[in-house]
Amino acid sequence: MASKDFMRSTRRETIVIVALYLLFFAWWYVTAYGFGDDPAEYEYILGFPEWFFYSCIAGYVGISLILWGAVRLFFKDLPLDDAGESEDENNG
Repeated sequence: MASKDFMRSTRRETIVIVALYLLFFAWWYVTAYGFGDDPAEYEYILGFPEWFFYSCIAGYVGISLILWGAVRLFFKDLPLDDAGESEDENNG
């Protein structure tokens, strides 16, 4: 029984992480490549080109906060050693 809970939890956590990674990649791609092609037209934020600031600096800070929240909401502590011991007790 504990094995099913463990697998269900790890699948859910994996889906959350992959979804957040895809969200971050989409954010990075749109902001990195979406702010124009001509360097003469770049706008700057804190001395960085706008595309770099939004894709690499703001995106990193944003995804770090989102990941922190996701870990607090969706992840739970799972005893790794108890799952193996309970199976051994049932089989032996």
